[in-house]
Amino acid sequence: MKPVITPSLKALILGSVLITPSLAEAKIALDDEGKLKIYGDFRARMESDWDSQTSSGSMRDDRTRARIRVRLGLQYNPSDNLEFGVRGRSGSNDSHQSPHITVVDFSDNDTGDAHFNLDKWYLKYKTGNFSVWAGRNGLPIWKPNEMMWDDDVTPVGAGASANMPVGEAGKIAFNTGYFSLPVGMRDFSGNLTVGQVVFTTKTEGVGLTVAGGVLKIDADENDPDGARLQRGNGSRDYTIWTASIQAKFKAGDLPLKAGFDYYTNSEDYSPTDPDAFTAANFDQTTGWVASAQVGDLKKTGDWLGRYTYADIETFAVNSSYAQDDFMRWGSAVETRGTNFTGHEFRIGYKVAGNMNLIARLYIVEAKTNVEDGNRFRLDFNYKF
Repeated sequence: MKPVITPSLKALILGSVLITPSLAEAKIALDDEGKLKIYGDFRARMESDWDSQTSSGSMRDDRTRARIRVRLGLQYNPSDNLEFGVRGRSGSNDSHQSPHITVVDFSDNDTGDAHFNLDKWYLKYKTGNFSVWAGRNGLPIWKPNEMMWDDDVTPVGAGASANMPVGEAGKIAFNTGYFSLPVGMRDFSGNLTVGQVVFTTKTEGVGLTVAGGVLKIDADENDPDGARLQRGNGSRDYTIWTASIQAKFKAGDLPLKAGFDYYTNSEDYSPTDPDAFTAANFDQTTGWVASAQVGDLKKTGDWLGRYTYADIETFAVNSSYAQDDFMRWGSAVETRGTNFTGHEFRIGYKVAGNMNLIARLYIVEAKTNVEDGNRFRLDFNYKF
């Protein structure tokens, strides 16, 4: 095997290594002024996929890859009420789901593109318990995992949040927004309207969060950019209702967490839809996730163990914007993260205040065909 590292990829790797310490020092100095903050993170990942077959039953080649992620951001607060933010990330121009780039593919596959794009740029106003922003940013909702919406997917539009106390220990929050949806990092197609209500409380050492909301995706079926999305997602509407509950508590000094999420898509797809894929999966519109965690990674030497089980039907969520962790199904730039049942086993360790190691094992199989697979990841994460 002869791994190839392009000049642009080499520059990105070396640059991230060389500038991280100096930027960390700059962040401390800028924080002292209270106006400007530079922040970022670096990830080194070893990933292996094996024993995976396609929907037709043919075997995929096993593969092992070394990958990295680099993100660098700036936040400026000219006053207590105003915030301007911008962030850049590594990854392919064509992938809105993943900021990772492959440094070496040990199976001699193509390493893909190594680009750098802005994934955040926004202006935010906040006063008291209310905030509103416009630009490109993360989705303004509370969610305990990425099964419905990948954290790396940043739409363009406007979002708002407001909260108020409820009783002595509770709080209720209202989140909403209207956005254009990304196709890759530089194009957009279709619109998203989101609304959510979140209730949180903590009594006698038990923290409880209950959330419910809706994500309404209006596709632009005549847009050629939308046609680039997998499985016709650029021309299919979605109305995804969500409900989540999460509890946090302790057994002695040991932190524990457990949660459950439910999704249902209320769009009325037809078994006679002109799109063959929609017709074949017209009733595959629900999903759920259950998880339990012991430990956390708040201070050096901390560890955690986590188990997640997911059962997600084909149209329960929009696979073009959902998680891309569990499987390698899809294209080089977009994962088909639905139509599966799967397990995630996770172990984490806090190496230092700004460094951790996360190991994850995924085992998945499709609900409506023979597609399946296994994946292992080991991540080293550094934040500054």
